[in-house]
Amino acid sequence: MRFNQFGLAFEYPDNWSVDTDDSGGRHATVTVYTPEGGFWSVSAHASGPAPEQLTDAVVVQMRQEYQDLDVEPAQDSVVGQQLIGYDFNFYCLDLTNTAQVRLLTKPRAVYLFLCQAEDREWEAVSPVFAAMTQSFVKSIAAALPGRDG
Repeated sequence: MRFNQFGLAFEYPDNWSVDTDDSGGRHATVTVYTPEGGFWSVSAHASGPAPEQLTDAVVVQMRQEYQDLDVEPAQDSVVGQQLIGYDFNFYCLDLTNTAQVRLLTKPRAVYLFLCQAEDREWEAVSPVFAAMTQSFVKSIAAALPGRDG
């Protein structure tokens, strides 16, 4: 299926559910849930002087929620774009979980990606999460041809 609202566009699996939040026009967030409970989310924020504050805020929030949180800095190259952020491993309800937060900074907006799943599900859904991120990054490039979105 294709999601295309609030200036956010990407492909996602047919049997996953979508939740949206426009936050009063300040920023838009779309979260897509797997049938098993994992999720992938993207939010668009106005560009500002220190976009890394968004990923740092996620780290702070995760540390408050999960006492035994392992955090590693991470980066990915997606369609030639560098995404920076963190990888997380933690326990939730006696199950191990993996999460990732990534940041894509463009001149007009900053995009925050967050995905999470219980580790038994992670192996199957992490390639799907990556494909969703890739389809989003491609849509940003296609929306503003010749310009750096």
